[in-house]
Parts: sequence; structure tokens; C-alpha cells
Amino acid sequence: MYIAMNRFKVTPGHEEAFETLWRDRDSHLGGTPGFLEFKMLRGAKGKDYTLYISQSRWQDETAFRDWMKSDSFRKAHKDVGDQRDLYIGPPDFEGLQAVDGI
Repeated sequence: MYIAMNRFKVTPGHEEAFETLWRDRDSHLGGTPGFLEFKMLRGAKGKDYTLYISQSRWQDETAFRDWMKSDSFRKAHKDVGDQRDLYIGPPDFEGLQAVDGI
């Protein structure tokens, strides 16, 4: 399994708008080969930002990388630039390979 995570630093006072944006958007993930699950996680609220982490689980890294090159990826991310006031800078990406048996 491959886990793709993006860490977002959400501007104080914009948490509800950020959550609504993610809850209501069409992710275009349904039916994507190798896609298993998506979760949006809220982390600690600090002085400068509230941490959010998007986490998607994939059958393997190849399935994730193929999705990133797809039309459904472009559709899901077409309006991302319109919401820049909700977060500080671009998200920080982490890709993790699940290790079985540990």
C-alpha cells in the first residue's frame, strides 16, 4: 500500500471554509484504478496556522503516480489557485510505502 499525504497550514479563522471546500468538492477519485481511501485530518491549532493533512491510500505508488497524470487529477485540482487565501504557502507532500509485518 502507498499513502500520499499533504500537510496544509490553514490561516487562522479560515478553518471552516477550508473544511467546507474539501467536504463539498468533487475529488474525481471514485473509480480511479488503485484508489482505496481518502481522509482529511485536522491537527493542532497554533498561533500562526491550523494543521490539516489530506491522506489518500493507494494500492501502490504506481497507481498514485498514474492518477497524478490523469484527467481526473486535473479536474480535481483545477480551482486550487482560487483558494490561496485559506492557507499559508503550498502544501508539503509526503509519500509513504507501507511496510508489512512491522
